Amino acid sequence: MTVWIKICGITNEEDGLAAGHFGADALGFIFAPSPRRISPEKAQEVIKALPPLVQTVGVFVNEDRATVSSLAEMCGLDVLQFHGNEPADYCDSFDHPVIKAVRLKNRQDLKSLAKYDGVVHALLLDTYVPDKLGGTGVTFNWEWAAEARNYGRIILAGGLNPANVTAAIRIAKPYGVDASSSLEHCPGIKDHAKMAQFIERVRQSERR
Repeated sequence: MTVWIKICGITNEEDGLAAGHFGADALGFIFAPSPRRISPEKAQEVIKALPPLVQTVGVFVNEDRATVSSLAEMCGLDVLQFHGNEPADYCDSFDHPVIKAVRLKNRQDLKSLAKYDGVVHALLLDTYVPDKLGGTGVTFNWEWAAEARNYGRIILAGGLNPANVTAAIRIAKPYGVDASSSLEHCPGIKDHAKMAQFIERVRQSERR
């Protein structure tokens, strides 16, 4: 099983190049309010410097369609990730592949995934924390993620780090994993040693 690896919250060229060098499949660029927010101009600069096979993911929260489309074209984004309250018809209105993030508070929240089944490329499951839309560093019940696979490809997020990602993959068997705050020195600045270790642990899990 090959696991798709996304390192999110990239804010600078050094971190982006390092993540690509270590073997990340995709990098996330946050255009919504966040300690890891990046300007379109800076994102464009970083993306131009990346190796050609690293996917670029733009992360948006309740943004209007025109702005998303404009930034996707300007920055050369490969994938769009929506982390707010975007309905299925909104997600289905773009030409780019779409990842829809869903924050899980409890097992009952899995039912909310059904409306995106067959509409989006993948569902990203994150932890529900009041007043925070992501980057919380808090884990949730990975067995819920295993159940969520009934609704499509699952990308596991929320508190993943080098110490727990092997267990998370074993339990949830996700299409992909996504890490951000757990791989940082401080918000927006990655710890390269942690990134390398995280990616290596994921690759090791594939060989088991």
